[in-house]
Amino acid sequence: MDRPGFTASLVAGGVAGVSVDLILFPLDTIKTRLQSPQGFKKAGGFRGIYAGIPSAAVGSFPNAAAFFITYEYVKWFLRADSSSYLMPVKHMLAASAGEVVACLIRVPSEVVKQRAQVSASSRTFQIFSNILYQEGVRGLYRGYTSTVLREIPFSLVQFPLWESLKALWSWRQDHVVDSWQSAVCGAFAGGFAAVVTTPLDVAKTRIMLAKAGSSTADGNVLSALHEVWRTQGLSGLFAGVFPRMAAISLGGFIFLGAYDQTRSLLLKLGKESP
Repeated sequence: MDRPGFTASLVAGGVAGVSVDLILFPLDTIKTRLQSPQGFKKAGGFRGIYAGIPSAAVGSFPNAAAFFITYEYVKWFLRADSSSYLMPVKHMLAASAGEVVACLIRVPSEVVKQRAQVSASSRTFQIFSNILYQEGVRGLYRGYTSTVLREIPFSLVQFPLWESLKALWSWRQDHVVDSWQSAVCGAFAGGFAAVVTTPLDVAKTRIMLAKAGSSTADGNVLSALHEVWRTQGLSGLFAGVFPRMAAISLGGFIFLGAYDQTRSLLLKLGKESP
């Protein structure tokens, strides 16, 4: 990928990530508390819904930037004719690679953030220090596998659907979609992907919030899903589905729209500069 494209993906991804995480943080807190083992009210209810936001703010830009740099680079590396029937596969591979790389940054931020969300009385830095003291660096990566196993199926649904909807809309109107149209496609793709991957999100939340040394803390996704199914049934597996769908639909609108708009602007500025 050329230098302007690399820089544009870096900045656009970072801007989009920060925009979404800060605007939609309250919905994410509500979703996390609905999924927590102690229940919504004991986890804080509607109080302190911005608990953990410093962790999200610190991790947002590098996390989103890492995803989109990888996503665009892999798409470029696997470059193929735009009419090829393999285009969805290319988008799936690019999105999966992006998630694996981004999760190296996302997971520590997510672990600290989610623990702060269900313990609003504790400060973010205090939670971060406690994790390092009690579990070491490994504790910050608890749930890495479950996060990747959530994000890859999510991206396998969201990004090919987003790209396909944009291509269809472009074909229908005979010109490339505008940023707001890209955002609408992103909202639909994100909301649909959010619903179908909610059980994996529940498992990830339970693993990250589990007490150190417990069987759930070991990170076995199937075991976590079975425990939720055994104790709460189908409703437990889809706990928080509505705030998650709402947050990701709105997030998809802001995130993918802001990404396309920022990247197009930066690429245009790059071409105009001497």
